[in-house]
Amino acid sequence: MNAEGLQELAEREGARRGALRHRVSVCSAAGCLSLGAGRTREALTRAVADAGLGGEVEVHGTGCLGLCHAGPLVQVASRQPDGQVDRCLYERVDAARAARLVRQHLQGGAPLAEGRVPLDDPFFARQHKVVLQGSGDSDPERIESCLAAGAYQALLHALTRLRPADVVAEITASGLRGRGGGGYPAGLKWSTVQKAAGPRKVVICNADEGDPGAFMDRSVLEGDPHRVLEGMAIAGYAVGADQGYVYVRGEHPLALTRLRTALEQAERLQLLGHRILGTGFDFRVDLRIGAGAYVCGEETALLASVEGRRGTPRPRPPYPAVSGLWGLPTLINNVETLANVPTVIRDGGRRFAELGTAGSRGTKVFALAGQIARTGLIEVPMGTPLREIVFDIGGGIPGGKAFKAAQTGGPSGGCIPAQHLDLPVDYESLIQVGSFMGSGGLIVMDESACMVDLAAFYMEFCRDESCGQCVPCRAGTAQMHALLQKLTHLEATEADLAQLEELAGLLQATSLCGLGQGAPNPVISTLRHFRGEYLAHVRERRCPAGVCRPAAPGAEPSAAAARGGAAPGAEAAS
Repeated sequence: MNAEGLQELAEREGARRGALRHRVSVCSAAGCLSLGAGRTREALTRAVADAGLGGEVEVHGTGCLGLCHAGPLVQVASRQPDGQVDRCLYERVDAARAARLVRQHLQGGAPLAEGRVPLDDPFFARQHKVVLQGSGDSDPERIESCLAAGAYQALLHALTRLRPADVVAEITASGLRGRGGGGYPAGLKWSTVQKAAGPRKVVICNADEGDPGAFMDRSVLEGDPHRVLEGMAIAGYAVGADQGYVYVRGEHPLALTRLRTALEQAERLQLLGHRILGTGFDFRVDLRIGAGAYVCGEETALLASVEGRRGTPRPRPPYPAVSGLWGLPTLINNVETLANVPTVIRDGGRRFAELGTAGSRGTKVFALAGQIARTGLIEVPMGTPLREIVFDIGGGIPGGKAFKAAQTGGPSGGCIPAQHLDLPVDYESLIQVGSFMGSGGLIVMDESACMVDLAAFYMEFCRDESCGQCVPCRAGTAQMHALLQKLTHLEATEADLAQLEELAGLLQATSLCGLGQGAPNPVISTLRHFRGEYLAHVRERRCPAGVCRPAAPGAEPSAAAARGGAAPGAEAAS
């Protein structure tokens, strides 16, 4: 396919859409599907057929619509005689409500009052969607739908109007930083790979999302896989790579299914593969499925896994940008980073840099979970105050309870207490208060949470996920977890607390990779902001939150283990 063919397909799909009176988008992300969205879609399709509306109404699946706690979600886009499109969003649409929606809204022209969510609600009004702009409109299983929304136009622009160096310059000008956790400047990484010497180069999309309570990357792949593939192809052109891999953990079957479908469709239309869009650029993308080892989110462990070896980290340097997969220069970015690329190339790096803060440009996707009224997926400009995220977008704390802390960065992150609610959420500000951005999980805790128990949960997770290669992580996480268990069993002494702090510093300084280096962060953060809770466990043999209790004779489970391994508050995640 050439440029003219791409444009023709997009225009044909646009014309088909323009002939419809209503487009009914059913959220088909994993969260809504688990709540019965498949049955809702079937009921809507059946009711539309029974009403004889098949020629003027389309019912299709789409990506995450955000309000995961209120699924199944259905959005109706209705074209008015003047060409304007009105949108209505409905929550908790079961089969019965689906039938009423068709009868009253699609046939009668009067939107339902029940279950309708105002689109000027702060949950939507305070967001700014870049990565998620295709979710809610495009059908991720039909490439024509994505083309009509602009997919692969940025790739066409890059291949026909920009040199590889120009593409790298736009990424650099955008200020885009890696969204996988480290926040490394994307332009600098791309430039390093571009300049590296080697017979071939490789691009890898890191989709090994394993943080408890996190579902950002998975949702992007489920809802808009072509955006990520397009970002990979642009990256391949920029750095001189002809091969890409998407590394996805097997625990995300829906994302895998839609990625496979998207790959087949893109290859069929010559948007990936040989002589893309009639140019001389070749770029093939293959899938590699991870077995769920958390450590494989670390880039050198990921490389080992892709090569078919045990996923364990190696010392750096050399860095993957110089010597990565099979010794080739390798560009590794995560899902969200690559999903930003088409917008940067289409609109220009400087325009992208207008969003966010001086050191953290653009937007960030967060998975809101925990003790918050609205759990779900959001995207906000970098620097948005935490208070706005929790209370305006997230709806605050249910049950009239007080906000206690927000945990960011997953098992390697930290907790932000109530006195920092007005903190602008960006890379620098989070580090200043002892946390960090991570990939975007944000778990909210109310006054009933015990911060010692929280630290014990995350240390248990890191202990279990350690690859065991280096002694500080293998032995240190086990020892720290044992000390935290003593605390949660109200058996610890002040000497134990001192040893816990000493071990935390040791792991940070001597562990081989980010898992061990970051494992003590929840302990360090909670000690910094909630030391009084630790001291109450030690000196008064009591848990202020009433969560921790002495262990029964002969029993060993921690409070976290008694919950079946769920992070405090994470049970509300999509």
